[in-house]
Amino acid sequence: MNQIKKLEKYEEKTFEDIKHTEMGYEYWFARELYIILEYVRWDKFLNVIKKAKIACTKSNYSIDDHFPQVGKMVKTGDSYREIIDYKLSRYACYLIVQNAVLIKR
Repeated sequence: MNQIKKLEKYEEKTFEDIKHTEMGYEYWFARELYIILEYVRWDKFLNVIKKAKIACTKSNYSIDDHFPQVGKMVKTGDSYREIIDYKLSRYACYLIVQNAVLIKR
C-alpha cells in the first residue's frame, strides 16, 4: 500500500510537457529545460547553451532564430527582479542535449 502512494505522488515532466506554443510557433524555456535535464546549477547549464550555440553557428543556422534571449520577472521576497531566459526552438533543445554530456553537475 505504501508503494502505491509513492507511485501516485511521483510526477515526471517530459520534454513535451514543458513545450509552449504561441502563434503556431513552438518553443521551450531554458529554465524549464534545465530542470527536466536534472541540472542543479543554472550557470553549468549556461555553459551547455554556449556550446549548443557554437554548434548552431557551425551548422549555418542563426542563433537568433533558435536561442532568442528573453527576460522574466521573478518574485524575490517582497520585490521582483528580472532574470535571463531563452526561448529555445526544438533544434536548439536537440543541440543542448547533444552538448550536455557530463557537464551537468
